[in-house]
Amino acid sequence: MTGTLISLISIFIGIIAANTFGYFKKRYSFGFTGNTLIGVFGSIFLIKLFGRLGFDPWSIMQNETFYVWLFIINCLVSILGGVLGLFFVKNIYNKMNKKAAN
Repeated sequence: MTGTLISLISIFIGIIAANTFGYFKKRYSFGFTGNTLIGVFGSIFLIKLFGRLGFDPWSIMQNETFYVWLFIINCLVSILGGVLGLFFVKNIYNKMNKKAAN
């Protein structure tokens, strides 16, 4: 695997996590398209934020060796990024609509 493929897998995992969370928690859902966009940006943001700790895609493939545990951590951070992205965007959306109604 290359670093680019690992990045794409991470983004895809974030999309799946955001859509699954939105499916089971209807009050946090923005529909399929909204959840997909939030999953992409949430997973990218969290991977970039925590990638400095050593589980970014290029650290996983360092010296042409595949580190499975780093890849698992990367996948878990992508899941967390997709879910937290959906949660935070919905909270911001609710606060903005509450101010507009007043």
